[in-house]
Amino acid sequence: MAAVADDLIDTPASGQDAKQGFLQTTMGKRVALGGGIALVVAIMAALWMWSQAPEYRVLFSNYSDRDGGAITASLDQMGVKYKFSEGGSAILVPSEQIHDLRLKLAAQGLPKGGNVGFELMENQKLGTSQFLEQVNYQRSLEGELARSIQSLGSVSAARVHLALPKPSVFVRDQQKPTASVLLNLQPGRALDQGQVSAIVHLVASSVPELTVGNVTVVDQNGNLLSETGNKAAGNKGLDATQLKYVEQVQQNIIKQVESIIAPLVGKENVRAEATAEIDFAQVDTAAEMYKPNSPPEPQAIRSQQTSESSQAGPGASGIPGALSNQPPGVATAPIDGQPAAAGAAPAAGPTRKDATTNYEVDKTIRYEQRPMGGIKRLTVGVVVNYRRSIDPKTGKVVVKPLTANEVAQINELVKQAMGYSQNRGDTLNVTNAPFDGVDRPDDTPPSLDWWRDPANLPLAKEIGKYLLLFAVLAFLYYRILLPLMRPAIKKFDEVTAVPPDPDEEQAEEEEDGKAQAGAASPEEELEEQEIERRDQGYRANLQMAQDLARQDPRIVANVVKAWLGSNE
Repeated sequence: MAAVADDLIDTPASGQDAKQGFLQTTMGKRVALGGGIALVVAIMAALWMWSQAPEYRVLFSNYSDRDGGAITASLDQMGVKYKFSEGGSAILVPSEQIHDLRLKLAAQGLPKGGNVGFELMENQKLGTSQFLEQVNYQRSLEGELARSIQSLGSVSAARVHLALPKPSVFVRDQQKPTASVLLNLQPGRALDQGQVSAIVHLVASSVPELTVGNVTVVDQNGNLLSETGNKAAGNKGLDATQLKYVEQVQQNIIKQVESIIAPLVGKENVRAEATAEIDFAQVDTAAEMYKPNSPPEPQAIRSQQTSESSQAGPGASGIPGALSNQPPGVATAPIDGQPAAAGAAPAAGPTRKDATTNYEVDKTIRYEQRPMGGIKRLTVGVVVNYRRSIDPKTGKVVVKPLTANEVAQINELVKQAMGYSQNRGDTLNVTNAPFDGVDRPDDTPPSLDWWRDPANLPLAKEIGKYLLLFAVLAFLYYRILLPLMRPAIKKFDEVTAVPPDPDEEQAEEEEDGKAQAGAASPEEELEEQEIERRDQGYRANLQMAQDLARQDPRIVANVVKAWLGSNE
């Protein structure tokens, strides 16, 4: 009891502790213990805050230096944390604030963009030359066109260059304006021919006397998107629209052929390919034809004219020469009034007949205009897989070719689906052959393992992040923080522990003694008596300590402080 009292009265400070180092003293040990615990807690809190750091997303990218400075200044005023991406091409902000910040910056007119529009004309100074006014007008027009093109979803940035010639009073010296458009497309986006044509017409309609053929559109990779220049130069080749039309015709024929054969042999057991020759020439034909108008076909008389003429008196007769040119003899009249002899009558003159008949000639005039895009010739090839069936006896897959009647039936169906024309020179070939590697209609590509699937990579990163955080926190707690706090926890448990009731403990011991009285040896009885005496001494000392704590609590407080600062 005297030893317990001396221990309670002993104070933590002594001259021997003052001579030792600071860390060897009670106060030094307390400071080191508190500092270690605070350091470990700070590290654990920092790791937790790092795991809960906000995710940053792109607010704006591909901005000019002037817009970047204005945006960062506005973010600083709003107290928003931001950072730059690698290379400084984008401004990153927390993902939960991105939409709100975009609306607020848009209300401030940010970003304004690198292109200058007609606001450039608002700052005209007095005394500006005509040349400078023309240059400012051209810059303003180019900027406004670039802004209009950038409003398209697939275009991230655009630049427009206009070549506006000076007006001339001489017709032969007049030149047409030209324009060039450079587009920077969004990643993974592309423009179809319709969108490119819309950009070309937009630029051509915004500049006076600018034709569609004088507008050139190029993307950031140097690809020529507009085909108007080639058409204006007289390019006879197929353009993208015509090639797309040919491809659509071929794909439609393939789809029609496979859709009509698939119900018979299965969707995966038929393959078809088609080649279409399209006539893109626009032909205008004017023909004038004449048919022969002769028997046995009937003849049509258009007009007929007949004329006949005769001449009175004898004509020239006799032997040519001088005798035939003698004058006639003296004429005598008959006395008895009888007519002259027949041989003496004058001879009649010659007669002439003319007849003219005009017949109608058949004439056919035909004007024919054929539109472009007609099909000149089709070539279709179809491959049909062997028929697969399961043998009921063996249960194995049996491969058999199609019969001749089935192949002929498929041939007729394909002709009907493709619109076969023998006069056009179409060709069709249907082949029945086994497919290599096609064993079942529902054959699907093998799926990747979950650890090889790229879609699971973000989830794996997130899980790995939290696992690493848990491992670090567990190491800091069990290996550093808990050993530092174990002495204090042990002392606290000893102080706050409630001893068992002496009466209950004595009753339990008496019952155990009675149960084992017959089998206990003298040595065991002496040992039990010794234990009982020690317990009685402990309970007496505990009672003395409790009485001392009630009488003088200050001494008990000093004892508890000494226990917490002691090095066990």
